[in-house]
Amino acid sequence: MHWLFLGIAIAFETLGTTLLKASDGMTRAVPGIGAFAAYAVSFWLLSLALRVIPVGVAYAIWAGLGICLIAAIGWVMFGQKLDWAAMLGIALILSGILVINLFSAKV
Repeated sequence: MHWLFLGIAIAFETLGTTLLKASDGMTRAVPGIGAFAAYAVSFWLLSLALRVIPVGVAYAIWAGLGICLIAAIGWVMFGQKLDWAAMLGIALILSGILVINLFSAKV
């Protein structure tokens, strides 16, 4: 169940960041309020996952997947381009998450 909490926390963090961009610097109330709510749910679910998953592992996965998802959303929804260095960095982040999950004794 703790991995499910982490996965949903990542989804809400990604939603919150997307809404933060859509809020246009907090000048649009509905996306701004939605961002705060999504972040609150994300942190709550992350705290539940941290009951079992070590904090370093959980945070690495939460932050890493959030970065990758937001980069993809920025590209698709907001037309933000990724250069080769950004794509290489994202590939390294994903590789690190895989190494943690496949080889770490702490997971």
